[in-house]
Amino acid sequence: MDYLYLLATLLFVVGIKNLTSVKTCQRGNKISEIAMLLAVVTVLAATGNISWWALIGGLLVGGGVGVWVAVKTPTTQMPEMVAALNGLGGAASAFVALAAILEHPVMHQADKCLADTGLVNAISTPITILIGLVTLTGSFIAFFKLGGKKLSHPLKGTARHYLHAAIAVGIIGCSYWQVIATSAAGLTTATILLSVLALVLGVFLVMPIGGADMPVVVSLLNSYSGMAGSASGFVIGNPMLVVVGALVGTSGIILTQIMCKAMNRSLGNVLLGGMGEESVAKDAKDYKSIKSTTPEEVAMLLDGAASVIMVPGYGLAVAQAQHTIRELGELLIKRGANVRYAIHPVAGRMPGHMNVLLAESDVPYDQLWEMDRINSDFKNTDVVIIVGANDVVNPAAREATGPIAGMPILDVDHARTVVVIKRSLAPGYAGIKNPLFERDNCLMVFLDAKEALEGMVKEVKELGK
Repeated sequence: MDYLYLLATLLFVVGIKNLTSVKTCQRGNKISEIAMLLAVVTVLAATGNISWWALIGGLLVGGGVGVWVAVKTPTTQMPEMVAALNGLGGAASAFVALAAILEHPVMHQADKCLADTGLVNAISTPITILIGLVTLTGSFIAFFKLGGKKLSHPLKGTARHYLHAAIAVGIIGCSYWQVIATSAAGLTTATILLSVLALVLGVFLVMPIGGADMPVVVSLLNSYSGMAGSASGFVIGNPMLVVVGALVGTSGIILTQIMCKAMNRSLGNVLLGGMGEESVAKDAKDYKSIKSTTPEEVAMLLDGAASVIMVPGYGLAVAQAQHTIRELGELLIKRGANVRYAIHPVAGRMPGHMNVLLAESDVPYDQLWEMDRINSDFKNTDVVIIVGANDVVNPAAREATGPIAGMPILDVDHARTVVVIKRSLAPGYAGIKNPLFERDNCLMVFLDAKEALEGMVKEVKELGK
């Protein structure tokens, strides 16, 4: 069995490695699925006294719900689904630890506390419950925030941090009580209090974090779910859970660091003070020289363009316009233009959101260019089309102060002509004015993204006749 565990672990490593590239991510998913199947089969083969009816029922119900969710969830709600799955992963790990407590000798009239079962078990049990339940409620707060719900912390500033510190002290006390409890009543009470405090902490930790920081939060919660899974492996003595959970946890931490770097912010800054949580700045809509245009006029610009860069944002997902932007790109390529898609690491509502969106519409992987790779090419680009993006193209990031000061952005303003498709002049999550909109080389198309792109496709076709 150990050799099968090792094989599954190696497959998980290879799968995660393949997920780091757009070209190989589908293969990485398939390899990871095979690894998971092998791990599950190995665990079943090594475990006795299994209720096969309960197992099959669980597989049918869980698998059925999973298929239904995957089919019914539109691309615009993919971030919410990822957040929910992170939360459910954390809950599953916490339930493993809670189930282990129900089997503990002290629950069956044996005077033996968790500390007597070994240091590893005494530490891993409360940690699994804590991280798992924090991940559960934190992920669902992120779920609601991603869905547009306005949730804010009841306390502000220092008072908020004092509350969190008080909850942390309570968690430490309940964890110690859980470890040393020598009666069923004591262990049960400590476990319930620990669970409640962990659930509350998860809610309060994510509530104050603004929408612009959601990509960081989602990747961090993904890491939490992995750490909870690894800790639960120590609780039940399963090396497969320990290793795979550690892989997920470390991968999530690395991704979180990448997201923070893309925003030029520290993780502490994200967790302690969320961007976009405060009200919109007074000058956010105070624009003086806006030049609007139409899809027909943009098509005429594109007719003579040798190089075009598309910049997708969350507005593209909301409008479900990914297939239309791909159609426009294909038309321009047929006319001899060099078409690429510039992907900012934190565009959208989760890491890789724009990559997933464009891959769904069959945009070739070699046309997807990351920020660091494409930024130097904007100065040689004829037309940039920005679809529903705001903060990731805001030149205010180059200023010394401000909510997004120092954040790496796509240098779209260096192009000859910039076309921004946006329904209004409403600010992004950072809540600040975007001086790009007033630049001499910027044209605004005030339409729904799909409507605007469909108009451009129609006119480009007409010009090609």
